[in-house]
Amino acid sequence: MGKTIINLDGSETTVIKGLGFMGAELDGESLLAACKGMAANDLIDTLKGLIDVGYVDSGIDVFYSMKEIKKEKFRINPAYLKDIREAIDPTPEPRQSKRVRRD
Repeated sequence: MGKTIINLDGSETTVIKGLGFMGAELDGESLLAACKGMAANDLIDTLKGLIDVGYVDSGIDVFYSMKEIKKEKFRINPAYLKDIREAIDPTPEPRQSKRVRRD
């Protein structure tokens, strides 16, 4: 089975980091506090995009205001958690040994 390749832009990375990598739900108030530097429209669009592709789970997938976000709970989809973590902080590939076994 192939590895999922995830490419995140800066806004998506900010929201994902705001949610944290523990897999636990985070209320909208806390998410807004973690993403306080983002404009409201950017946050709403980014969150909708992450939900649409399945990277973020939420009870609702349609919201239009910060007030609606504040009332909701969000979390990173556990199925993508490892791949998202690696997309944000890639671990170096282990070096291949140059040693060759000869019989």
